[in-house]
Amino acid sequence: MRTFNKKSMIFKDKVFVVTGAGSGMGRELVLQLVERGARVAAVDLNADTLKETLALLNENADHCSSHVLNIADQDGIAQLPQAVIAAHGCVDAIINNAGIIQPFVRVNDLSFEAIHRVMDVNFFGLLGMIKVFLPHLLLRPEAHIINVSSMGGFLPVPGQSVYGASKAAVKLLSEGLYAELRDTNVKVSVVFPGAINTNITANSGVHMELPKGAKASDYKTLSAPEAAQIILKGIENNELRIYVGSDSKFMNFLYRLAPTFATNFIAKKMKGLLG
Repeated sequence: MRTFNKKSMIFKDKVFVVTGAGSGMGRELVLQLVERGARVAAVDLNADTLKETLALLNENADHCSSHVLNIADQDGIAQLPQAVIAAHGCVDAIINNAGIIQPFVRVNDLSFEAIHRVMDVNFFGLLGMIKVFLPHLLLRPEAHIINVSSMGGFLPVPGQSVYGASKAAVKLLSEGLYAELRDTNVKVSVVFPGAINTNITANSGVHMELPKGAKASDYKTLSAPEAAQIILKGIENNELRIYVGSDSKFMNFLYRLAPTFATNFIAKKMKGLLG
């Protein structure tokens, strides 16, 4: 049973755009934002899962509009602000949550097609969202840009090197935006999820086999509802960096303290998955 239905003034009647809203953290962000009194423009490339998200809102479905869009489609992104404003009258915040992983292989074995696909979604799609929405956000009394990076955006993960590079780009872009927008009404946050129980692997079209003898339950993950709750609390507290999960917090500490040790530690942990 949901217990986080507080209608905070930070969220009440504010209009949020959430990408990747058809499943996982994106879906939970939509549900929890609406529960807190916000209005949401839910964006996803999968029309069916987007409908499922809206159906879960029940009587509050009128607080949410749906927009079927691949954020790698720059022409489509250019039309999105007008669609959101037509549905809600304004836009107060964007949560750039949509993202994909790469096939779990070394860079030497990764095709340029896969590389471009990851970068187009994770970085250029996110950058496109910022570019088209920022002029509108600057007109609001208070606004917020929230970009979802990854624990892999500050810590190298073998087999996800290009994915990590895309998320590291998100990290530095977000921090640069924060510096550029310090004297404006637009706040910026960057989110670093650790291992979250979502279907990002399937959504990315990636097949990943567990090491021989291993079970999915061997890998501790944070639930999507818990992750969304942490993110919204970070937004409410206007945190620049939001670490989601004890693994993200710990590895951030360890990587800052001893980067080579942390890199080797993760490499050993991931060796069985990479082969």
